[in-house]
Amino acid sequence: MKRNNGWVLAALAMMPLLNTACSDDTTTPADEDKLAKKETNFGKKNDVFSAEEWYPGGELGTTEGRAYSDPTPAVTNVPGMEDSFNRGENFFERSFTLTDNPYRGLGPAWVRNNCEQCHPSYGHGKRQTIYNGKAFGNGYLLVIYHPTAGVDGDGVAYAANSYVRHVTGMPQTNAMTPFKAPVDESGINIEWKTVSGTMPSGLSATQFPDGEKFQLIYPEVTIKQEAFNTFPKPDNYEVRLESTIGLYGTGLLDAIDKEDMKAQYQKEAKKADLNPVMWNKAADDWAATAWYTLADGTKAIKKFTYGMTRASLQDGPGANAMWNITNVTRSDRRYLYTTDMWAKAMSMDKDVISYIKQNGKQSGSILHPYYGNGTDEDISKNVNMLLGLNAKSDADAYKKHFVDNGPFAGQDEMSNKDYYDFMVWHRGLAVPAARGLDNPVVQRGKKVFMEIGCTSCHRPSWKTGNDNYWVDNAIRDYAKSIGKNPETMLPRYAHQTIWPYTDLVQHRLFMANDIRTGWCRTTPLWGRGLSLERTGAEDRLHDCRARNEIEAIMWHAYDRRSDAFWAASKFYNLPKADRDAVVAFLRAI
Repeated sequence: MKRNNGWVLAALAMMPLLNTACSDDTTTPADEDKLAKKETNFGKKNDVFSAEEWYPGGELGTTEGRAYSDPTPAVTNVPGMEDSFNRGENFFERSFTLTDNPYRGLGPAWVRNNCEQCHPSYGHGKRQTIYNGKAFGNGYLLVIYHPTAGVDGDGVAYAANSYVRHVTGMPQTNAMTPFKAPVDESGINIEWKTVSGTMPSGLSATQFPDGEKFQLIYPEVTIKQEAFNTFPKPDNYEVRLESTIGLYGTGLLDAIDKEDMKAQYQKEAKKADLNPVMWNKAADDWAATAWYTLADGTKAIKKFTYGMTRASLQDGPGANAMWNITNVTRSDRRYLYTTDMWAKAMSMDKDVISYIKQNGKQSGSILHPYYGNGTDEDISKNVNMLLGLNAKSDADAYKKHFVDNGPFAGQDEMSNKDYYDFMVWHRGLAVPAARGLDNPVVQRGKKVFMEIGCTSCHRPSWKTGNDNYWVDNAIRDYAKSIGKNPETMLPRYAHQTIWPYTDLVQHRLFMANDIRTGWCRTTPLWGRGLSLERTGAEDRLHDCRARNEIEAIMWHAYDRRSDAFWAASKFYNLPKADRDAVVAFLRAI
């Protein structure tokens, strides 16, 4: 558990003072995480902030500690739920293996074997100069896509900006022996480039009008074609990076009602062009593609990920990541996160066939399902078939080969109970309380933030709805097995006033080497001011190109077509004291 690690960083920062002074007022790790309570005016309104703004997650979603890993009151108020939260936390922090129960089922290919590798101390991923899927803090997911329309090597047409079909949408760079990773990390190169002179918008890329310096950098990522262990290999592709964001507060965002989101879209559509994938401007209503089909056929409006690709949290970032990042299957996900092109390449690899022939004969071997009658031809056929069980329609075949006749005696890799505990943890992560809202500099920062128009996209507050959350089949089956109602078993956040500072709408910034499609959901700002203290880094934006708040804001002014150009250009022209005040405000909320 990582609930008290902030005091270590704080203590290191204070070490020079320890040589010159001492005190009887000893601060313990627990005290350090509860510093919010030590603020004299904590929870009190002032001329700029309401009393509620000290609690950005509302009464049910805020922790008065400084950690990203605390449970919400919605968890601790329910007898027994915190036990599930703590157990679910273990599945986030522990590394998965091939066979060690309960953290088993890794592979056959995977992105990471540990969730916290991508979400260091539960926060935002860190900027990297080398792509190493085993490096702690590397929250990067590779985004490999076709920049223009065309036809791939097996005759299938593809659209511009579509993901390559050869590897999974979140490409895997690790695999169990004897398989080769779909993408060989040695063929990935990250080069950080610096913006010099003048930005396309006409503003300086290196300094403010008063002479204060800043620097903008961005990644150029390439992957050699021979690094793809697929058949055929992709061509006409480009690569971008997308980093993980903080996990806390996602249960609260899930509780925002789609009708309130619709009202926000209607408001913004009057002044700006919105992503047509999400919004039908002519109809002043959701586009057909804004709806996500949940596992049971229920339709829900997309609200999660930079690309707005997921809806309910139980069929979204957390539920999916526990499956597709690790490739750990469960009762409602009895199919692999793989591609047919990787399966084909592995079935053609002589080293793969030879290794399975030598090591897969024993019924207890994890490779036994691929062995068949032991001939090269049968092993090749089985590898191609079994690694290609990657669709919902393959669930019965997967169950036959990997559950009923698999290495875990008829059990799924992840039990329904384990998955339930994980989702209690995921929905139950609290937002840290705001800090220093009685500071005049922070108060000035909020005023300026609002005056220059930042809240046009970074909407300060929302009121959650009834939070009648959707429940997946795995949790329903677990609830039935213990005689409970699944609609009451997860943390709920009904009718909470929250302060995430996001409009949940996608916008365009027109940055150099921009995000795929150019559209990116406004990232919530709550709690981000603790990033340096909690994780050791404060990298921002979708690919960590911004190393601090100043750089993040100035990327909004890179191009005059940016949806945020006018607000960011006003920031550019502020006096230094006001720029510093905005930064202080961002670090306080």
